Amino acid sequence: MSSSFKLSAVPVVASLACALSCGMLTPAVQAATPITVTSQSALDGPIRYTVRVTSKQFGNSLETRTIRSGQSDDFTWKTVPPGGAVPVTDACPNYGSLPLDANGAMIRQTQIRLAPVVGEDGTATVQLSFQAHKPDGTKTVTANGKSLKCPNDVSMSQVLRFTMPVNGSTKTLTLSDGTTVAISAKR
Repeated sequence: MSSSFKLSAVPVVASLACALSCGMLTPAVQAATPITVTSQSALDGPIRYTVRVTSKQFGNSLETRTIRSGQSDDFTWKTVPPGGAVPVTDACPNYGSLPLDANGAMIRQTQIRLAPVVGEDGTATVQLSFQAHKPDGTKTVTANGKSLKCPNDVSMSQVLRFTMPVNGSTKTLTLSDGTTVAISAKR
């Protein structure tokens, strides 16, 4: 005895069409978006910036950071000046803006704000803001009728704009007081 199973072609095709359109079955072949692999990162990708400061007045500093195009980063270095930190009281003028150590004595401080924007050609347009303070002995000041010995605050501030490649080469800048700032950038 043989049994046979017959299906009508119309209901089978209708069932498959419903299954495909309702999402129950997915076609076996789907077109994939091609993937292109390149060795370069996107223009807004992370770039490693190394900043080296060489200064007779404010000391030497070096640091490497990674930032993206369009971002800014603040580098701050505090060092003890030759001769040591200079004691200061909170009654001294500009006390709140002086760089202090853990004991409340004035020390040297160098700050750089680096703000690069990388163009399509791989060249960074950079704005660099440099600020530094150091004590240079003491001076006598009068505050609220009292004579005080306060640190003689020597400060320097300068803003520079320049372009540089981001291929690892170094750009060296000389500031108005002779301080040099060397910057390299690499993807």
